[in-house]
Amino acid sequence: MNLAIKKVHPDAVLPKYAKQGDSGFDLVAVEDVIIEPGETKLVKTGLAFDIPEGYEIQVRPRSGITLKTKLRVQLGTVDSNYRGEVGVIVDNTEDDWFIRGTGYYKLINGESSKTRGGEEISCDSYIILKGDRIAQAILAPVTTANFIEVQELSESIRGTNGYGSTGIN
Repeated sequence: MNLAIKKVHPDAVLPKYAKQGDSGFDLVAVEDVIIEPGETKLVKTGLAFDIPEGYEIQVRPRSGITLKTKLRVQLGTVDSNYRGEVGVIVDNTEDDWFIRGTGYYKLINGESSKTRGGEEISCDSYIILKGDRIAQAILAPVTTANFIEVQELSESIRGTNGYGSTGIN
């Protein structure tokens, strides 16, 4: 399927699939973003999509970032009628705040980066650098429902049992 993409920033990177058979294509940061502990930031991609009706783009985390950092990409939906720039919502879930004078940020690849003039920062701050692959996206079909109000729902084995009713182990 062809998917029309517009660069809304000159440094935007067109998405691609890393390997044959991948379901997700990479979304790349178009600017540096510093995310302090407890903060949530929008990371811009510089891209807008012309998604066909009946489809959506699902924004998802990259597993390596989730495993190796305290950054959490929030799941997102880009609807077929949206034509604006796609952004990625990222949380820094680290809640400890320690000040140090070395002036280094953590990078998403596990390294550190020297900051401006040795300023004091949290040792649990992250910097997403322009050009970093920050999330992945999936083009997926959408099924819509016709909602019909009823007085009773059909019976099932589970019934209304939920929220841990089958145990937590």
